[in-house]
Amino acid sequence: MNNYKIETKCIQEGWKPENGEPRVLPIYQSTTYKYESGEHLGKLFDLSAPGHMYTRISNPTVDFVEKKIAALEGGVGAMMVSSGQAASTSAVLNIASAGDNFVCSAAIYGGTTNLFAVTFKRLGVEVRFVTPGMTDDEINALFDDRTRLVFGETIANPALDVFDIERFADIAHAHNVPLVVDNTFATPVFCRPFEFGADIVVHSTTKYMDGHATVVGGVIVDSGKFDWVGAGKYPELTTPDDSYHGVIYTEQFGNAAYITKARVQLLRDLGNSPQPMAAFILNLGLETLALRMERHFENGLAVAKYLENHPKISWVNFPALESSPEYEKCKKYLGGKTCGVVSFGVKGGRSGAMKFMDSLSLANIVVHVADARTCVLHPASTTHRQLTDEQLVNAGIGADLVRMSVGIEHIDDIIADIEAALSKVDC
Repeated sequence: MNNYKIETKCIQEGWKPENGEPRVLPIYQSTTYKYESGEHLGKLFDLSAPGHMYTRISNPTVDFVEKKIAALEGGVGAMMVSSGQAASTSAVLNIASAGDNFVCSAAIYGGTTNLFAVTFKRLGVEVRFVTPGMTDDEINALFDDRTRLVFGETIANPALDVFDIERFADIAHAHNVPLVVDNTFATPVFCRPFEFGADIVVHSTTKYMDGHATVVGGVIVDSGKFDWVGAGKYPELTTPDDSYHGVIYTEQFGNAAYITKARVQLLRDLGNSPQPMAAFILNLGLETLALRMERHFENGLAVAKYLENHPKISWVNFPALESSPEYEKCKKYLGGKTCGVVSFGVKGGRSGAMKFMDSLSLANIVVHVADARTCVLHPASTTHRQLTDEQLVNAGIGADLVRMSVGIEHIDDIIADIEAALSKVDC
């Protein structure tokens, strides 16, 4: 393992060409692979030899990008999947079954809330939501012998609450369960949750990692630090898997047991696989991730400061603002930086927010966030529309909230667009 800075890792990790090989990551656009003997192929299916069996499970192009992302986060391995939702789904179901439960921050993406509270409930897995204002005792009371993990987002979408990683890591580990963190908004450029006690990281690579709104994807990264055997409650990893002739993941794969099982069992059976072309496109985005994140943050901070002093804005939430209640956590976990997403309230409530968005020109209204172009959305009526009023409050989403994903255009043009749109708002 080298000591390259993350800017260098974004470019140099993953594909490492040998003499005479292509300098740029090749696209292995093949569903299947050739073998010299049936015996060798049998060893692959017994998990006793390394290699690729079938692209639904692994692929060389995907593998190289997985290695890059694992290096960026500081993990022992990564597994790409078809979307961020697929990453969250597999991260939980890899160690939770019907009758189990898990503890989760209420300040998470609305789609993930629906996944956990509705779909997982139908599968027999219960989510127990917590809010940052709850005491440790109140949170601890939610754990029992069927609790399997704790889940949170580094920077909540769209409330922008900063997750207290160390606090929840300590709580999780006191109950012998891992902490899973969605690091989509922060990216490993600004936060590496493993350094603060997290055990598993997930991303919607559709966002900043891709950065250009071109390909949907997700990834799970395993820190390799959680003691699955010592925890005494993960038979999925510590007892024989009949679907692989009794392999015991913790014995055969050591600290990579979690991510190996996720691949050879869940990815095999659920089929939420990424395509080689998608991995290739994602890699192009990863190469400029560090550069783009700095520009996104600089522009986001400038927009937040502008809005903070505007008479038609009732409040602004951007964790890097000194006035933000999230400022101290932002300094601790993200080095004082966040991303390009700014949440704010337009005076006039829902109608004021809608008028503002409809009056923008440079910024577009799209159901997306975290790419090179500035865009806006009204979460309460779109991405979080299915949430109850109580869930909206717990997620920090009001009827006046506008989420602006500030792009990498020139900041003067972005602010001019905002100013012109606000001039059309009556309040």
